[in-house]
Amino acid sequence: MRFVDEASITVRSGKGGHGCVSFRREKFVPRGGPDGGDGGDGGSVVLEADIRLLTLYDFRHKRVYEAPNGRPGMGAQRFGPAGQDLVVGVPVGTQVFLQDEDGNETLATDLDVPGKRLVVAQGGRGGKGNEHFKTSTMRTPRFAQPGEPGEEKRLRLSLKILADVGLLGLPNAGKSTLIAAISRAKPKIAAYPFTTLAPNLGVLENDEGRRMVVADIPGLIEGAHTGAGLGHRFLKHVERTRFLVHLASAADLDADNPWAVFSLLDEELARYSPELAAKPQIRVVNKTDLLDPAVLKKLMTRARRLKRPVRFISALCGDGVEELVAEMWARLDEVRAAEAGDQA
Repeated sequence: MRFVDEASITVRSGKGGHGCVSFRREKFVPRGGPDGGDGGDGGSVVLEADIRLLTLYDFRHKRVYEAPNGRPGMGAQRFGPAGQDLVVGVPVGTQVFLQDEDGNETLATDLDVPGKRLVVAQGGRGGKGNEHFKTSTMRTPRFAQPGEPGEEKRLRLSLKILADVGLLGLPNAGKSTLIAAISRAKPKIAAYPFTTLAPNLGVLENDEGRRMVVADIPGLIEGAHTGAGLGHRFLKHVERTRFLVHLASAADLDADNPWAVFSLLDEELARYSPELAAKPQIRVVNKTDLLDPAVLKKLMTRARRLKRPVRFISALCGDGVEELVAEMWARLDEVRAAEAGDQA
């Protein structure tokens, strides 16, 4: 299934059923009073964050969602059945924008918690039957209240994936290989840039049954903060991660300044969002299997001497991966503890 993170849909709630005009007609009761029942309420359209969904792909095929109408009231004070609410599942992390006739948008809500709901179109109320309009001066009302119309709204859905860790790096840094090595994800892997054109989610589980969700963000390029290379669409998925694993390919290291490759994307993050740039990072040099052992040793020594916390791994061969995963778990514990302290 293709990963789709933007979709526009139309929702329509149901109309309320009309109230009934009816009079009691029984043997030996020649002048029975009004007994028209109320119409049923129209169904509402409700969006619900569903943890089982990962993409807005289905909304590309179905763009109109309609809840059923309420049924009209009946005689003998019988109410018309209400229209059933239409509950539409969306991925957790979906932002819902209301669009007006001029195309202006307003953020209605952020469905960032599993099970969170939003009524996006309220069903019309059913009309009152004529039994409600009997008075001392009007004993046989021959009218009832019509049902209220439903609502029609235009929505734009925008998905920002929720993950604990965001894998960040230039194209062909080896993020897909790493996420495949450490998790149950099975991303497409090949030795050319832009293999990943959409975020992949991987799940790590430790011996205690705890889980860590890792998002493989498509390769960013210089100018991503301006939208270059679909930069905005990729960067928005990093915003909700707790911390970042910044991956660089050993093939991209400059001999004079090997850490410049990290600075490039750090600048893109800062220009896009200062909050994003402030997220904790684990910096990793990948594909060390491409380096001469002597060159690798010099790089590691240089990093220690400059007190640069950089890990060196080969996701393909598995070298250093276990140690990296251990640091990721430790960093996640730190962030969660800080979050718990803020909420206390």
